[in-house]
Amino acid sequence: MLLKRIITSILLIAMITGVLFIDWLCGVVVTLFIIGGLYEFFSMLDKKGINAYKYFGIGLGMVIPLSTMSRFELTKGWELLFIVLALLFLILMQFKRRRNSGAIVDISTTLFGIIYVSWFFSFLIKVRYLDGGMGLLAAVLLITKSGDIGAYLVVSRFGKHALLPRISPKKTVEGALGGLIFSIIAALICKPIFGFGYFHLIMLGIGMGLLGQLGDLSESLIKRDCEVKDSGRIFPGMGGVLDEIDSLLFVAPVFYFYMSAIIR
Repeated sequence: MLLKRIITSILLIAMITGVLFIDWLCGVVVTLFIIGGLYEFFSMLDKKGINAYKYFGIGLGMVIPLSTMSRFELTKGWELLFIVLALLFLILMQFKRRRNSGAIVDISTTLFGIIYVSWFFSFLIKVRYLDGGMGLLAAVLLITKSGDIGAYLVVSRFGKHALLPRISPKKTVEGALGGLIFSIIAALICKPIFGFGYFHLIMLGIGMGLLGQLGDLSESLIKRDCEVKDSGRIFPGMGGVLDEIDSLLFVAPVFYFYMSAIIR
């Protein structure tokens, strides 16, 4: 399992490094991850017996990153308008179903999947389009994923005290602290990219590390509710697409808005 995890990690790092240099290719890869993540999300709902609008949700979920790539904005708040229209279409589609039972759950979970996976993750494309976006995106990935790696290494060797066993039995307090330390170190390494002072970088590392762990726990909560171990099996030794991007889902939008305010 460890060997599979190492090989998969190396391949992912090589792929990500390659696409960072081309903004449109970066957008394509993000879109592919969104499609995979949405498919896994709706497949988990299927196992739970929720009749969400799977392919409708995947189709709409593709529109957000593609519109971001093309810098298309029908209005200034295009994403919010899109969500309103998505809800409208979902209600219209529900009218065509023969049953009323579970209508709220079916509509809500479909919309949640679009927001949680597609909208949040597509902010990585927006980060790439900021001034100095290539470096900023590299920093986001390095800081967030360093937290994941740090937590895994510390848990495997020193983990003793369960963090939230009801949600994720394998996560420990030691692992959470180790992940934060690794995120802080990664933020300090990124000093040439940001140009921030050391205190600012430490605070940034802590903030992004906490958001990354929150994203990881949120996906664990969803998997526990759906009674599945991994969201998928596409990455040997590491699980599915959603398992790989979960820690970035909250980091990406918060980091984008934070850096947008600073850059201005």
